[in-house]
Amino acid sequence: MAAGHSVDTAAWVAETDRLLERMAGRFARVETRRRAGKFLLGLLADLPRKNCWTIAEHAGDADPHGMQHLLARASWDTDGVRDDLRDYVTDGLGDPDAVLVVDETGDLKKGVGTVGVQRQYTGTAGRIENAQVAVYLTYAGARGHAMIDRELYLPKSWTADPERLDEAGVPDAIGFATKPALATGMLIRALNAGIEARWVAGDEVYGADPALRTECELRRVGYVLGIGCDRRIPTQAGSLRADEITAGLPTRAWQRLSAGAGAKGQRFYDWALISHPDPAGTADPARGEPADTECWWLLVRRHRDTGELAFYRCYSPEPVPLRELVRVAGRRWTVEESFQAGKGLAGLDEHQVRRWISWQRWTLLAMTAHALLAVIAAREHTLRPAPDGLIALTRNEIRRLFVRFVIEPGRTLACPQAWSRWRRRHQHRARTSHYQRQELGQRQT
Repeated sequence: MAAGHSVDTAAWVAETDRLLERMAGRFARVETRRRAGKFLLGLLADLPRKNCWTIAEHAGDADPHGMQHLLARASWDTDGVRDDLRDYVTDGLGDPDAVLVVDETGDLKKGVGTVGVQRQYTGTAGRIENAQVAVYLTYAGARGHAMIDRELYLPKSWTADPERLDEAGVPDAIGFATKPALATGMLIRALNAGIEARWVAGDEVYGADPALRTECELRRVGYVLGIGCDRRIPTQAGSLRADEITAGLPTRAWQRLSAGAGAKGQRFYDWALISHPDPAGTADPARGEPADTECWWLLVRRHRDTGELAFYRCYSPEPVPLRELVRVAGRRWTVEESFQAGKGLAGLDEHQVRRWISWQRWTLLAMTAHALLAVIAAREHTLRPAPDGLIALTRNEIRRLFVRFVIEPGRTLACPQAWSRWRRRHQHRARTSHYQRQELGQRQT
């Protein structure tokens, strides 16, 4: 560590060791556990592209076989590590007012063999592309946020093709599920595990799903979920569109409040809140009689410059002020920050794996690497606040210092000539195979 440096990287090493020790019992062999640790550090390393080849070379291995084996065939409890990750995040970022945020992200992919890939809309590109889409669950508290679970979305073009599923190694029990259904399953898993979270947040894809809302209400977990302007809301006058309800609001109904700090300052909007009756009705046998304290609202956000409106369906098992619902609505954006950091800092989207189990393990290890940065950042902010004139350490800056002072000094250098021969040998085999298939196809035609 450089003399006079303002951070304690020895504590970062200890934190990394604690994380790996928490997961140690999930691996059948000590060699597999150690390789997973090297893989984790490789995901955080400063590599131009992260895949099994580059991570193996960075780890000092002679070839990529060990890293590929770790993802595809090694014996370790993937779901158990997922549970360890969830507990690690909630221990490190614990907040009784935490928000569980659900959202999906897409990874652009070539070809048709990668599990879950088809031409579909993804917000990553902002259009229909050949992509793989997954739904993620993020834990967001006052001290930070990190992804704690994920589910791969399998389109009907996949679930209707058993041979294709089998080739990709998809378990027999996996069938078609909508994105809201995948999100609901992850929420149930987290809440059943005893996670402390007061709220659920999501965009219009999830706010339009009655099953997700009902599950939250049954568990008395509040939600602030985006909806479209054409969604109908129950009122004393009957069911009305959200924009119809808003059209008659007087000026005094709007309040200027911040949805949280952004890169350029506080994010101020005008907000309005309209209460409405229990949308399920008091006779709904699934819910029973609602408690006297339960509340349902339509929350409306108005951009102060453009006047653009956004709508949210809200529920709380007890009355809360408008500023609390605005706080939760603002926390939804943390999932976008998690996606950006997970992809930019931990290679979440850089995998080149095709099969189900390999995807599950790659994303899990990338989420774990991202969570390590989030927990280190939270503890730095608490124990070693930034002096005057400096902003607090960000995850990006922690990762830069982590690479410089932790990863690089301790790694074993691979033989560059051996890797050059390996790459050229593999490329020769691939080229020969491509030419043979092309020649065979020409003969058949």
